[in-house]
Amino acid sequence: QVQLVESGGGLVQAGGSLRLSCAASGSIFSINLMGWYRQAPGKQRELVAAITSGGTINYADSVKGRFTISRDNAKTTVWLQMNSLKPEDTAVYYCKAVSNMIYWGQGTQVTVSA
Repeated sequence: QVQLVESGGGLVQAGGSLRLSCAASGSIFSINLMGWYRQAPGKQRELVAAITSGGTINYADSVKGRFTISRDNAKTTVWLQMNSLKPEDTAVYYCKAVSNMIYWGQGTQVTVSA
């Protein structure tokens, strides 16, 4: 079992920045990927950024150049630095961990005002 705890969401004006954090606990040795997804009202959940245990990173085209995913050396915490935020980035952001199962965090709201 893996538990994920997210933090760092909030309200920010367009052009501002936020940093999300996701801390994993439990069977962390089994995790081979961690990432961030988001879901806006009325839309499907979509990938924002993900990092594999080997360090391969993938970003959604819509956030490339603005968002950066990183992790600590123990591979138990991932961060999502979000710069130049736009109103269309408004969503609930979820942390995801993949081992032999898929785990989701509880979600954190990010609201970007125009």
